[in-house]
Amino acid sequence: MNSHGTPGLLFARAAYPEAMEVHFAPELQAKIDQLVAESGRPADKLLEDAMAIYLAEVVETREILDSRYDDLKSGKVKPISRDEVIAHFREKSARLRSTRGS
Repeated sequence: MNSHGTPGLLFARAAYPEAMEVHFAPELQAKIDQLVAESGRPADKLLEDAMAIYLAEVVETREILDSRYDDLKSGKVKPISRDEVIAHFREKSARLRSTRGS
């Protein structure tokens, strides 16, 4: 519990002159507490690892989206309309149903 009487974790890192307090919904806090108990690792280390993984995924996703946008903008790939996408998947689904029915 923190000074406000609510669950929170304190983080102290070089980027912050003071500890950073993070609050979670009770359900998430319970999951964190369970992982801490099961793993024996401190909560700040578990959450630091989780944030590092999350941020790496955000960066990777951003790079993929930027690359896709660049491909569209350069003409390397052409956009497909919503109607074309729907038609494609309906045809694919119909083919699969007809194959299974044979």
